[in-house]
Amino acid sequence: MRKKKLLISNCLLGIPCRYDGSCKKMDRLDELEDRYNLIGVCLEELGGLETPREPSEIFLGRVLTKSGRDVTYEYDYGAELTLSIAKGHAITKAVMQDRSPSCGCGVIHNGKFDGGLVEGDGVTVKMLKANGIEVIPASRAAELLEE
Repeated sequence: MRKKKLLISNCLLGIPCRYDGSCKKMDRLDELEDRYNLIGVCLEELGGLETPREPSEIFLGRVLTKSGRDVTYEYDYGAELTLSIAKGHAITKAVMQDRSPSCGCGVIHNGKFDGGLVEGDGVTVKMLKANGIEVIPASRAAELLEE
């Protein structure tokens, strides 16, 4: 039987592409790989940002680094490329890193760089959802193993 494709943040695959150069390799990744053909992406790197990079958060509809640099264009571009990849692979589901300004699903950082959280979606998650792709935060990825 042919496995379904699943879009996933590269950091969840163990690739050190997070803002601080680390990764957040998922628990039970081997089980997920048994069920799905994983298509990894780093949305920030696709948008042209380096790793490591200054942390960013969404504030008043813009993506700003901690020092105040506006990186909204890079996030938007990364989101567009990610959507193109998803469409090219006929992907209907994605697993994205929690709380990220690009990948956050349902909850993101509040834009004040104080660790606070607010309801909302990251730039890429908004675009994926608007195009009919179901997005699951990494914290709930085990649900995919129960289907």
